[in-house]
Amino acid sequence: MAPGDERLSEIYPVMNELRTELSEAAFRDIYSQGYREGYRLVGLFDEGRCRAAAGYHLSHGFLHGRFMYIDDLVTASRWRSKGYGRALNRYLHEVAQRNGCSSVQLDSGTQRAEAHRFYFREGYIISSFHFRRNL
Repeated sequence: MAPGDERLSEIYPVMNELRTELSEAAFRDIYSQGYREGYRLVGLFDEGRCRAAAGYHLSHGFLHGRFMYIDDLVTASRWRSKGYGRALNRYLHEVAQRNGCSSVQLDSGTQRAEAHRFYFREGYIISSFHFRRNL
């Protein structure tokens, strides 16, 4: 969905469960900037309400070829373990396949054990360490 889409107001509370530091104004501003660079947000809606949301971008490089990177994947806490995360993850894999990606990748904070169980159930593997140096 585009940055001006009215459904962003439904996605924000779900994304805010993962990105608690973001006000809605900051969320919209960051998305608007990221959208210009290929970052996309999708929401899974049921009964007109957002149950899960994800942010991703497609990339291409020597190491992985063409791949999808999932920056954010979250199901509203009230709706976890009801299949929404799995359905959204499947949708993302379909998008990746349609776009010629050979893999879907993501990072998950070391403290997020519940999320890790979900990723393992979904067939993800730990393939590397992620290093960062703040500037």
